[in-house]
Order: sequence, then C-alpha cells, then structure tokens
Amino acid sequence: MTNKLFRGALIASSIATATLLFSSCGDSKTEEPKKEDTKEVAEDKNDVKFDSSGKAKWDADFLVAAAGINQEEIELGQLAQKNGMMKEVKDMGKMLESDHTKALADEKALAAKKNISLPASTTDDVKDAYKKLSEKKGKDFDKAYCDMMVDGHKSAIEKFEKASTDATDPDIKAWAASMLPGLRAHLDHATTCQKNCEKM
Repeated sequence: MTNKLFRGALIASSIATATLLFSSCGDSKTEEPKKEDTKEVAEDKNDVKFDSSGKAKWDADFLVAAAGINQEEIELGQLAQKNGMMKEVKDMGKMLESDHTKALADEKALAAKKNISLPASTTDDVKDAYKKLSEKKGKDFDKAYCDMMVDGHKSAIEKFEKASTDATDPDIKAWAASMLPGLRAHLDHATTCQKNCEKM
C-alpha cells in the first residue's frame, strides 16, 4: 500500500515537473523581449543629457525627428528605384536617396558636435512605412510612393521651418534653414510626379 502511494506521488510529481518545464519553455517564446525603437532609445539618452523642459531638449527632439525623415527618404528612395514602374518615380527615388544621404551625414556631424544622440539605425516608423510601400506593385506602387513623398515633404517642411526660427542653438537653426530650399524642391518634384501618376 505504501509502495502504491509512493509510486502515485512520484508519478504526480513527475507530471507536475514536466508540465512546469513545458510551460516555462512556452513562456520563453511568448515573452521574448521586443527590441526597443531606436528613436525612443535616442530620446531617452537625450532626456538624461538635457533638461526636459529646456530649449536644448527641443533642439535634440528636432534632430531625432529629422534623422527619421532622412532615414525614410533614403530607404523609400532605394525601394522606388527597385520597384517603381515610371522612370520619373525611379529618378525621384535616386535623387531623394542621394540628397537625404548627404543631409543625414551632415546632421550626424552636427549632432555629434552638440552631444545629441540620434537613432543608431532605422526607426520603427521607417520600417512600417517601408513595409507598407513594399506591398504595392506597378501603378499602385508609383502612386503610393508619390503620395507618401508629397505628404512627407509637406510635414518635413513644417518641422524645418519651425526649427529655423525656434531652435535655440544657432548651428541647428542654420542647418534647418539650409535644408528648406531642397525640401521645397523635393515637394515640387513629388507633386508633379503625383499628378502624372493620376493621369496613368
């Protein structure tokens, strides 16, 4: 009788242990840590460096946002060269990739000089925009790309205009102002491209 009880307890214990092992294995898969957005990482680093209520923090936030804009134009420009159907779309993608690569390089040098952290790699917003656009094909791709470039450059111009007057740091203010003519030219190009897509 004692042996039966002992064997029963041993079996129950083994089952409980096995269940625990399997459930913990399952948990490790479902609770895999999500990689932090590089934009948030940069913002957190800047929070430590600058007073959150101060103008220096505003300047830092602008540069983080500007880095995301440059990243997006580079990534989507590369995609347009690969997936675009119209020559005009491919050419615009090449131009935007080139111009925003230079802009990002200049911005990184400026940020390093001011001890401002920028996203170390592609932000989640840029990845989402890339994924959304990459799902389009043919005419739909061209139209979606031109639409995104028009909307994106309108938004960028607003941010850069504000920084060109409101940034505290004179170098950041000057850099924002220097970017505006190029951004406006990009918007004009994107608007023309958008109109031509609508005629297709």
